[in-house]
Amino acid sequence: MGSYLIRRLLQAILVILVVSFLVFVLMRMLPGDPIEMLISSSMLTDYTPEMMDALRHEKGLDQPIGVQYLRWLGQMGRGDFGTSIMQNYNIRNEIKDRVVVTMMIGFAAWLIGLIVGVLLGIICAIRRGKLIDNIVSVLANIGLTAPSFWIAILLVYLFVMKLHVLPLYGYTLPWVDFGKSLKQSIMPILVTALGPIATTTRQTRSSVLEVLNEDYVRTAWSKGLNEKKVVMKHVLKNALMPIVTLQGTMLRMIIGGSVVVETIFVIPGMGSMLTKSMLSHDYPVVQAVTVIMTAVVVLSNLLVDILYAWIDPRIQYS
Repeated sequence: MGSYLIRRLLQAILVILVVSFLVFVLMRMLPGDPIEMLISSSMLTDYTPEMMDALRHEKGLDQPIGVQYLRWLGQMGRGDFGTSIMQNYNIRNEIKDRVVVTMMIGFAAWLIGLIVGVLLGIICAIRRGKLIDNIVSVLANIGLTAPSFWIAILLVYLFVMKLHVLPLYGYTLPWVDFGKSLKQSIMPILVTALGPIATTTRQTRSSVLEVLNEDYVRTAWSKGLNEKKVVMKHVLKNALMPIVTLQGTMLRMIIGGSVVVETIFVIPGMGSMLTKSMLSHDYPVVQAVTVIMTAVVVLSNLLVDILYAWIDPRIQYS
C-alpha cells in the first residue's frame, strides 16, 4: 500500500505539472495583450513604446515562455503564487480568502448530494416500480439535463422576485453573520447540489438493485430478517463501490461548477476569481487557481482509491 501511494503521489505531481504547463502556454496564445488591458484606453495614447516595454519588463512578460514558466514554477514550489498583473494584489492572500468560500459552498453541496442521493436511491430501489420510484426517477432525469444557470434563474425568480425571502447576490462567512450567510447560501448550494443529487440517486438505485438480486441477499430475506437489517448489513456496503467512484467525479463537477454559480450569484470565490482573471488575461491568477483546482481533483481521485481498499478488503494494491 505504501509503494502504491508513493506512485500515485508522483503521478499526481506529474499531472499537476502537465496541466500547469498547458495552462501557462495556452493563456499566452490567447489574443490580446494584458499590458494594453492594464492601461485604460484614455491613457494608452500617453504611453510610448519604451514605457510599454518597461511595464512589460516589470511584470516579467518580456522573457521567453520557457524562462517565464521555470521562474513561475520555482515561485510555486516556494508557496509564492506571485502578484496579479491587473490589480497588483498578492495572489496567495487573495486565494486564502476565496478558497474558504468556494469550499464551504462546494462541500455543503457535495454532502447534501451524497446523503440525499443515497437515501433516494435506496428508497427507489426498494420500492421499484412504485409511485415514489417513478416520481424520483423523473426528477432525477430533470436534474441531470437542466443547465445549472437555468435552475439558478428559476430560483432567483421564485425566491427573490416573487417571495422576496432570499438575497439576490453576495456571500457572508457564517462566523461573521450566520443568519445572513445561511440566506445567501441557500440558492448557490441548491444549484450546485442538484446535479450530484440526481446522479447519485440514479447510481445508488442501479447498484442497490443489482445487489438485491444476489443469492446472499435472498438468503437473508428467507431467514426472516427485517428490511432495515437486510439493506444496512447486506446490501448497502456491497453497493457502495460504484457510489464511491462517483463521488470523485462529483467533487470535480462541483469545483468546475463553482465558476458558473459564483458568477451568477456574485460570490467572491475561486470560480469568480478565475472567470475575471481569464477575461482580463491576468496570467498569474489563472495559473494559480487552475493548479489549485487540479490538485484538489487529483487528490480526490487518490482518496477514492484508498477508500476502495477500506470498503472491499479483497482489493489489494501493490
